[in-house]
Amino acid sequence: MTVLRRLIEDPGVTQIFAVFDGAGEETRIAGGAVRDALLGKMPSEVDFATTATPAEVMTRAAAAGLKTVPTGVEHGTVTVLVRGRPFELTTLRRDVETDGRHAVVAFGRDWKEDALRRDFTINGLFLDAAGTVHDFVGGEADLQARRVRFIGEARTRIREDYLRILRFFRFFAGYGAEEPDAEALSAAIQERQGLAHLSRERVRAELLKFLVAPRAPAAAAIMAASGFLGTILGGVPRLPRLQQLARIEEELGRPPDAVLRLGALALFIPENAERLHDRLRLSNREAARLDAMTRGPRLVPDLDEPGRRAALYRAGAEAFRDRALLGWAEAAASPDDASWRALIGLPDAWHAPKFPLSGNDLMARGLAPGRHLGAALARIEEEWVAAGFPDDAERLDALVARGIAATAP
Repeated sequence: MTVLRRLIEDPGVTQIFAVFDGAGEETRIAGGAVRDALLGKMPSEVDFATTATPAEVMTRAAAAGLKTVPTGVEHGTVTVLVRGRPFELTTLRRDVETDGRHAVVAFGRDWKEDALRRDFTINGLFLDAAGTVHDFVGGEADLQARRVRFIGEARTRIREDYLRILRFFRFFAGYGAEEPDAEALSAAIQERQGLAHLSRERVRAELLKFLVAPRAPAAAAIMAASGFLGTILGGVPRLPRLQQLARIEEELGRPPDAVLRLGALALFIPENAERLHDRLRLSNREAARLDAMTRGPRLVPDLDEPGRRAALYRAGAEAFRDRALLGWAEAAASPDDASWRALIGLPDAWHAPKFPLSGNDLMARGLAPGRHLGAALARIEEEWVAAGFPDDAERLDALVARGIAATAP
């Protein structure tokens, strides 16, 4: 059974067709789901295009006992839940007005007109309930040729939404061949000033998707040579480190990690993490992770076991792995290097213990609350780490006694 057939026979998809396709309206699977199915990959998300208006979609859903969420009714999109699984249904549209960031649309019933307003030919495909692919833009041929091409005139498509410049590089990294489409690349370069009109949140979202695409390192080199990466990152990209990290991830069977790859590409010093946080409106979690990648001594395979464990204890498992992987990539060691593999495997082989003492233990020994107590506790913790994380009462008592004696007023 072909993936196309599996797709249209999926129970959720079948129910969407049963409710919304027919009785004067037509509904088809649209865009990325069709593209991926033609490539032999079962899509994780399935979106639909329909001649039905949002109001009609919600009416039919209610009659069938399906819950709806008005995801973007002003743009024609309603999310329909089938046994808890979301499917987006978007009414056929035509652009009335665009300003490079937002579009004013009117609903329509013309499938070709809807296809012609989309971004790339490989995203302009439709699949009906009978399993027929409808291609008004040459998307199937481009998909087979691994060619990412704008629908119509490239600069016109970009001016409708400047985010399409970044989407072009993302889809090229995901579906393109060795060289990008010349017209598309030229148009992106000519319209590059439009990126300044985009919100930092939209740029962040697109960049993180780009970084995990299959050929992101190669596409990043083209972006850098074309002047895009430096503008987006606000600094010189570290392409060799990104390329080597991707090789290591592949060798280890690790899925691409967008934040780690961003770190490989853009981090030199701790201040870079703060710059990226502001420039891309990263989440606090993402920014903190990038910052942690730049902290602490360099991790290398010749670090002895006590030193490795101490570094893991201080950094935590995630930051330890991140720093070790970046160090491996920067060292340009072979992706199958056993010593580096052992280093990044330490968090799985050894779990750092919790420091067994607290301020209460020191106060029980007569040390008064205040700055001396905090200093003593920090000193004791450092000695505990250096001693190899002892857990027996006698050695802990000795550490406490020395710490109090060294810091008592």
